[in-house]
Amino acid sequence: MKTLLLAEDDVDFGNILKQYLEIHKYEVTWVRDGLSALEIFKRKAFTIGIFDVMMPELDGFTLAEKIIDINPDFPFLFLTARKMKEDKIKGLKLGADDYIVKPFEVDELMLRIKNIIKRSERHNGDLNNLEYPEKIQIGAYSFHTQKMELRHLNKPRRVTEKEAELILFFYAHQNQLIKRSKILNAVWGKDDFFSGRSMDVFISRLRKYFQADPAISIESIRGIGLEFRIKDGSSIQGSRQG
Repeated sequence: MKTLLLAEDDVDFGNILKQYLEIHKYEVTWVRDGLSALEIFKRKAFTIGIFDVMMPELDGFTLAEKIIDINPDFPFLFLTARKMKEDKIKGLKLGADDYIVKPFEVDELMLRIKNIIKRSERHNGDLNNLEYPEKIQIGAYSFHTQKMELRHLNKPRRVTEKEAELILFFYAHQNQLIKRSKILNAVWGKDDFFSGRSMDVFISRLRKYFQADPAISIESIRGIGLEFRIKDGSSIQGSRQG
C-alpha cells in the first residue's frame, strides 16, 4: 500500500479527500498544518505528499523547502485555491511534481498521483521497463510503439530509439509542465550541458514531426521546462489493437 502525507487545513475538504484516497488503497496520514506535516515526515516514510499552499504554522511552500532539505527526491504536489501563475512557477521551481488549482476533479488528481509515483519509481530513467499499448493515439497522429513508427494520414515516419523514448515520455505527461531536469534524467539518464543541447535538437525534431496537427504543441517555459500540450478537441488515448 502506498503511503501518502496529506497537509490540508480545510477540515471538510481534507476529510473528503482522505476518504477518497483511502478508497483507492492509499494509506493516508492527514494533518492540518505545515509544521505537523514536517514533524510527521521526520518520523515516518511516505511514498508521496500532497500539500495545500495556504496553511497555518508553515505554508506549503515552506514545508516543501524543509522536506527537500531532508529528502531531495521525495515526490509531492501542491493543492491551492490561488490561480496566480507566479505561484505555479514558484511551486515547480521548488521541485513540485505537479500543481493543481481548486476546484478540480478528484479522478484527475488520482491519475496525476499515480503518474507521479510511477515516475518516481522509475527514477533511473529506464523507460523500457514500462508497458505501453501497441498503438498510441496522439491527436491526429498514431504512434506504433513496437515499430517505432509515427503515422499521420496513414503516412509512416520511422523514428529513432531516442525520439521514441521522448514521444513516450511526453505521452505519459501530456498537458503537464515538466522540468527540463526530469526529462533529461528520464530519457538521457543524466542532466548536464551536453545532454541539454542534445535534448533541444530532439525537441526541434518532434515539433516538426507533429506540425501537421495545430492542436499539438511543445511549449517552452524559460527557466522551468516544457509542456507537451494537446488542446481541447484532440485526444490522447491508447489501444491494444495493432
